[in-house]
Amino acid sequence: AEEGFVGAAIGAAYVGMRPVVEFQFIDFIACAFDPIVNFACTSRYRWGQGVPVTFRGPWGGGLRAGPFHSRNVEMWFAHSPGIKVVAPSTPTDAKGLIKACIRDNDPCLFLEHKGLYRRIKEEVPDNSPPIPIGKAKVVRSGEQLTIVSYGMMVHRCLEAMAQMQDLSVELIDLRTIYPLDRAAIVESVKKTNKIMVVHEDTRTGGIAGEIAAVVNEEAFEHLDGPVIRLTAPDTPVPSAGAMEDVFLPSVADIVGTARKLAAY
Repeated sequence: AEEGFVGAAIGAAYVGMRPVVEFQFIDFIACAFDPIVNFACTSRYRWGQGVPVTFRGPWGGGLRAGPFHSRNVEMWFAHSPGIKVVAPSTPTDAKGLIKACIRDNDPCLFLEHKGLYRRIKEEVPDNSPPIPIGKAKVVRSGEQLTIVSYGMMVHRCLEAMAQMQDLSVELIDLRTIYPLDRAAIVESVKKTNKIMVVHEDTRTGGIAGEIAAVVNEEAFEHLDGPVIRLTAPDTPVPSAGAMEDVFLPSVADIVGTARKLAAY
């Protein structure tokens, strides 16, 4: 089913439409990996024809949905040139970024964290503008430590920061996984001199490793401590609630890791 309607959407894009393909759970996008990655993502590079399709779906853990309905698929596609990957954490960013995705002339993956549905609410004007893809947002400014995150973990980081009033922490919401806003990260590190990355994706191959490489290449001389990754372990998402609570980075994990880095 997924391969079929993705193929139909790509065909519709070729004849002038801008389809939005919705997956019941983003995990099922694996069934359509071939037409997205090998066809849609490479179309412009192969013969100059863009594929303006937006692929959207619920993503992420924390809702006891188990390994088949909780995957973090962002890095599958961030490592596939030709598609943009966005992951908003607020209603305003969701609206602005979905507008930008639909108007983009190439494929976009729009990730909607299930843990934020019906939880994070705010007034969004009818005429709110698109938000540029590839631009991170400084959620809170700080001087002693930078935390970089995205999706549901942005809100978990905010909860942790409420318990660290004595530390001046800068929180950056990536909003876009690919293309990565390298400049925003480097600028923050040059100010705070310390950085940790928090994400619920598994550790190996996660965006935290790429961010560590960027900081190493462009801001190494500004570091006063190691680049720290706080992530899920390299296992499938557990079905058992108690195990999932341990699997995902918690508020206590963020507080403990941040304080350890701040004291380095």
